[in-house]
Amino acid sequence: MYHALRPRTALRPTPAGPAPRPRRPRVRSLIDADALDVLHRAARVLLDDLPDLTDRLVAAIQEQEPAYRAAVDSDPAATWQEVHRSLRHSVSSLLDPRGSRDAARRCSWKIGATRAEEGLPLDALLHAFRLGGSLVWQRLVEETSRTAPEDVRLLVHVAADVWNFVDEHCTLVADAYRQVERQLAWRRENRLRLLAAALLDGTSRIADLPETALALDLPEQGRYAVVAVAGGSPSEAAAARAAAGRGARVLWHTGVEVDYGIVLLTEADTRTDGLRAGPRTDPGTDAETGHDRNGGHDRNGGRDRDGDRPRDRGDDRHRDPEGDREGGLRAEPGGARVGVSTAVSGLAAVGDARRLADTALRMCPQAGGTVRLTEHLPAALVISSPDLASALAERVLGPLRALEPADAAVLLDTLATWLECDGSAQRAGERLYCHRNTVLNRLRRYEQLTGRCLSRPADVVEISLALTTRDSL
Repeated sequence: MYHALRPRTALRPTPAGPAPRPRRPRVRSLIDADALDVLHRAARVLLDDLPDLTDRLVAAIQEQEPAYRAAVDSDPAATWQEVHRSLRHSVSSLLDPRGSRDAARRCSWKIGATRAEEGLPLDALLHAFRLGGSLVWQRLVEETSRTAPEDVRLLVHVAADVWNFVDEHCTLVADAYRQVERQLAWRRENRLRLLAAALLDGTSRIADLPETALALDLPEQGRYAVVAVAGGSPSEAAAARAAAGRGARVLWHTGVEVDYGIVLLTEADTRTDGLRAGPRTDPGTDAETGHDRNGGHDRNGGRDRDGDRPRDRGDDRHRDPEGDREGGLRAEPGGARVGVSTAVSGLAAVGDARRLADTALRMCPQAGGTVRLTEHLPAALVISSPDLASALAERVLGPLRALEPADAAVLLDTLATWLECDGSAQRAGERLYCHRNTVLNRLRRYEQLTGRCLSRPADVVEISLALTTRDSL
C-alpha cells in the first residue's frame, strides 16, 4: 500500500546525489519592514510639504543646469508646475508603488516628449531628474533625522529601491526624448524635401520663397543650375553626384528614377553661364556649337586659300568621332547619365532649370555620360519641340526617301560626317575611308536632290538641325 503523503522524516542520500533541501518561503525581514515604515513616514511629510520641495528643486535646477535656466526664466509658472507634478508622482510612488506606478511613468514620459519638442538638451533634462532624486533622498534623511534619529540607519535598506526608481524614470525620459527627436527630424527632413520638390516642380508661391530660402539656407536671389542624375549602379550614381557638385554647394532631392541637385553657382560658374560638369570642348571649337569658328562649305578641297595644304583643324588621331558627336563627352559603359541645365536667376526659376536639366538628360547616351545643355543648344531645341523638329526633318531630308534605304543612308552619313569635320571633305573622306572627291560628289548629289545649297549658311543650319532630329527623336 502506497502512502498518500510522504513522511516528514529527512530523506536519505541516494547514489544519484544528495537529497534536495526543502525550499524556504521568501519573506521580507523585520528590518526591511521597519525600513519601509520609516520611509513611508518621511514620505508623507514630504508630500504634505510638496510646494516647498518644489521651490528648492527649481532653485537647484536654475543654479546648477545652465541649459535649463532659459526654460525656467521664459516660463517660470509652467516649469514650477511641471516639477511639482513630477515630485508628487515620485513621492506617491514611494508610498504606493503599485497604485502610482503608471501615473508616474506617464508623467515622466510626457516631460521627456515636451522638452524634446522645445529643444532642451537631453543631458540637461536627465541632470534635472537626478537633481530631483538627490533632493528627495536628502529630504527623506533630513526628516527622519529630525523626528527619529535612531531610524536613519534603516533608510539604507531602501536606498537601492529609491535610486532604482530614479534610474527607471531617467530611462523613460530618455526614450521619450529620443522618440520625439526622431519624429521631429523626420518632419524637418520631409518639410525640406517638400520645399525642394516644390522648387523643382515650379509650384512654389512667390510669397513663400523667403521662407523656403530660409529653411533651405539658400539665397533667394542667387544664381542656380539644376543637375539631373539617372541610371547606373548606386555607386556610379553616387560618384556622378559627387562629381557634379564638386566645389559647389548642392541641395540634392532624391526621386524615384532621377535625382536632382539644386546647385548654387559661384562667380566663376556664373561667368561661364552655368555649372561646368564634364570635360571642356576642344579649344579650337566654338563652346556653343562645337564647330570651327572659321568653318564653312569646303569649296577648295579642304585647303587653305593658297591651296597648298588642308586646313589645320586639330590632330584627328586624338579625336574620337563618337566623342565629337556628343560634344567631346565620352560615355562610360554602364555609367550614370547626367544632365546639366543652364544658369537661372533666383529660386523662383529653379523649376525652369529643372526642365532644362531633363532636356539635357534626354540627350545623354544610354551607356552613360554628361551633357551640359549650353554645349548642345541646337539638339536641345530639337528635343524641346519634337513636332516642329519632325516637320523640319521632313522638309530637309524628305526627298531622300525616294532613294534606296542604303543609298540614302550613305548620303546622310556623308553629310553628317562632313559637318562634324567642320566642312572639310579631306578629313570627312579619311573618316569614311573614301577619297575626298567621293565626299564632294555625294554632297553635290544631296544638293541636287533637295534643292539645298551647302554654301548657304541658312541651309546649313537647317540641315544640321534636321540631322540632329534624325539622331535624337
